[in-house]
Amino acid sequence: MSESTTEHAGGCDHDISHPIFAALYDRLPEPAQVRRHREYLTRDLSGRVLDLGCGNGELFPFVVDGRTDDLEYHAIEPDPHMRTRAENNARESGLPVDLRDARAESLPYPDGAFDVVVASVVFCTIQDPDAALEEVARVLEPGGEFRFLEHVRADDWRASGQDLLTPLWRRAAGGCHLNRDTVDRFISHDAFGIEEIERTDAGAFPAAPVVRGTLGRNSGTLFESGSNVRRR
Repeated sequence: MSESTTEHAGGCDHDISHPIFAALYDRLPEPAQVRRHREYLTRDLSGRVLDLGCGNGELFPFVVDGRTDDLEYHAIEPDPHMRTRAENNARESGLPVDLRDARAESLPYPDGAFDVVVASVVFCTIQDPDAALEEVARVLEPGGEFRFLEHVRADDWRASGQDLLTPLWRRAAGGCHLNRDTVDRFISHDAFGIEEIERTDAGAFPAAPVVRGTLGRNSGTLFESGSNVRRR
């Protein structure tokens, strides 16, 4: 099945409240490589930053460790159960966060509002990822950064397994799609140029491979960025 076929099998994910998944999420074992990915996303953050779908606030302690004096941190999270956990984590970590109930497809911010947008395993759950990416481009100022960490559709035999598992996985894992070509969607958008992309096959099937990277917001006109893509 293609991504578009599987994505709409069984109906769209209109329900953004997942109390059982939210309760279990805090108890899930954390892979060893997750820490370095979070450090990558939050290193040297400064200026106005948006955490796009912050979940339970798992990035907040890392933001505190590397923040600068001029950091202004904003976050959205549509799931009320996750948002409650994020509020608690913000208090515990000591990070001032403007946390809002909003969806990535319709961000409550003006054009060019942010210097950095961070997305940590969130585009797999967004109902309309194309609309969300348009919103990321809109709220980033020219020259701003879009930092991301996402699991993506495999390019070998595992892809068929992801297609088969996605309808059930989506219901059990808070709307998560296993088989989205997320990074291809990112780098094909005219608003962004590649600064860095790293793909790794580390991680457990079916939520692998994993790709992280940084895209730069173009200054109104399309430019050809150098290919700085690493695979390991």
